[in-house]
Amino acid sequence: MSKAEMKKLFALAMLSPTTFNIQNWRFVVVQDSELRLRIREVAWDQAQVTDASLLVVLTADLKAWEKEPARYWKHAPQPVRDYLVPAIDQYYRDREQVQRDEAMRSCGIAAMSLMLVAKEMGYDSCPMDGFDFDAVGQLINLPPDHVVAMFVVIGKGTQEPFPRGGQLPMSEVVISDRF
Repeated sequence: MSKAEMKKLFALAMLSPTTFNIQNWRFVVVQDSELRLRIREVAWDQAQVTDASLLVVLTADLKAWEKEPARYWKHAPQPVRDYLVPAIDQYYRDREQVQRDEAMRSCGIAAMSLMLVAKEMGYDSCPMDGFDFDAVGQLINLPPDHVVAMFVVIGKGTQEPFPRGGQLPMSEVVISDRF
């Protein structure tokens, strides 16, 4: 994958929505081959970790909401800023579970954006969570106020993917109005 393609991929992924526009996702692009080998060791020896063109460790800054929150709305009209900037603090302060839940949702949306953009660019991708999250965090020097959400690997497929194990029927997963 060329640098221009990578720039396009991440520029489009960065348009992924986040609550209050706090853009709490962080994309750790692991290019160092030795580091990728070490990550593979704590990722159930999955070949994609070292063999894919890109290994992206999606992480989230749990405290993005309190790091200069006005910057997330600097181009909005003043009344919008006056409402939203204080609302960010009211929503997140002292609510660690909400901070983590929002981080995971944001990373999930960003991961899907990466995968859709990659497909449009002619690449295959795979989301991954089969790894030791703490060990990966140590390997990438994860700051203490960040969490690892998942990996997304991107590249050209070397074999056909395995067939899906079995989809649940729509009648079981699409609920009308109430359970």
